[in-house]
Amino acid sequence: MPSVPSDLLAAEAYSPLGGSPLAVLAPGARVPPGAVAVALDRAGDLPALDPALYDAMVTCRPAAPAPWVSVAPQRIDAQLAAIRATAAASPVATALLARVLRHGEELRFDAALELESLAYSALLGGAEFARWLAARGDPAAVAGGTVRYERDDDTVTLTLASPASRNAMTAAMRDALYEALVNVLEDPSLPRLILKGDGRCFSSGGALAEFGSTGDLAAAHVIRTQRSCARLLHLLGPRAEVHLHGACIGAGIEVPAAAARRRAAPDLLVQLPELRMGLIPGAGGTVTLARTVGRHRLFWLTLGAFRLGAAQARDWGLIHAVEP
Repeated sequence: MPSVPSDLLAAEAYSPLGGSPLAVLAPGARVPPGAVAVALDRAGDLPALDPALYDAMVTCRPAAPAPWVSVAPQRIDAQLAAIRATAAASPVATALLARVLRHGEELRFDAALELESLAYSALLGGAEFARWLAARGDPAAVAGGTVRYERDDDTVTLTLASPASRNAMTAAMRDALYEALVNVLEDPSLPRLILKGDGRCFSSGGALAEFGSTGDLAAAHVIRTQRSCARLLHLLGPRAEVHLHGACIGAGIEVPAAAARRRAAPDLLVQLPELRMGLIPGAGGTVTLARTVGRHRLFWLTLGAFRLGAAQARDWGLIHAVEP
């Protein structure tokens, strides 16, 4: 009988099925096989580490260069507690997110979207998401899915126009935006596109009442990839620009991050809460955001569901300009 490689046996210690997959490591420590690895540099001296070995790299040095995340010394312990709690509560989702981000950066855009969607559908059928659904209760249904189309010479402006729902990305909103984007993409006059939102914010993300409502996870995967608004924004290339303001939560930042040009108001607030639900970003964020801020910063942001403001979003490259 062949022997089992020792590194495979060691990886069992960080299996998400046996507990938390997270390893927070001091610089120079050996990365455990199979672990979701976070490098923690408390001294702020930015040691020379191989980013390929880590899922996040955190330092107490101010304004650290990518892929490092800079955290103030007085906040680091609270943030570590937050990421450990998430990894312990959603170990499978945490491990899958790390793997999707690692593999996705080597894939072309469409293939990376496909990988994200497959993982997302798998998690929709998992115990972690089921626990979140049971604790969520029965939220009120959110109506709305209007996208306003306006044209001025060679510029089309699409506006998410359901402010009463904070422009929630309901299935109806996704479908309306997809159809409007198809019209712009296939317009032979090749107009510029500006995408924005009415009301207090660009979009509060997915409508909670619709989460878990699909009974066919395979069909949901097909719909998710076939009607991807992020894919269409990416295909528009330099023709597409988004104007963001207020809360941009979950899908409310994953989709617009695909646009070539991204502007934001000073009140911008970005957050990715999916891991706390036993899920990963599923509207394209593991691709669009990873290719703007980098997978290390994205993983940290998602693992802690930390909030990102306009100044930091600009520093990380998520937005190109902050304008009133």
